Amino acid sequence: MFCKGDKVVYPMYGAGVIEDLEELGSAWYYVINILVQSLQIKVSVEKAETCGIRPVYPKEEITGILLSGRCGEEPENRRYMERIKSGLLPEIFAVFRDLSQKERGKVLSGAEKKMLTTAKQIIVSEIAVSHNIEKNAAEEILLGAIG
Repeated sequence: MFCKGDKVVYPMYGAGVIEDLEELGSAWYYVINILVQSLQIKVSVEKAETCGIRPVYPKEEITGILLSGRCGEEPENRRYMERIKSGLLPEIFAVFRDLSQKERGKVLSGAEKKMLTTAKQIIVSEIAVSHNIEKNAAEEILLGAIG
């Protein structure tokens, strides 16, 4: 169970802070502010784990993931989306890295551009929350990691 003030990641939305616990009817909900998108989400405490909500990776782990850097195989779009939906930073970073590399050589499809943007947004939000920095500084760290 998470507490007020915990930094968490909600897959497909990114990192945020649990601002409150709120009782609605007979259930309790986490009130999560997703920082990069200025979005507030309410998630049932009971369903938080099945939604994939997890703690933000520590700063040192994020640095290690960003330095892992090698390009992998080029999976089909469905596989990219599965990796993003996993909510796991190493998987999301792999999608961002691979699509960024692909974009350097050719034009991405509309679906690939959307996945690249989604992956970038999630990663930037987690870097910003973990490192306690602004979005622009987090984006610079990410872009520096892929060269």
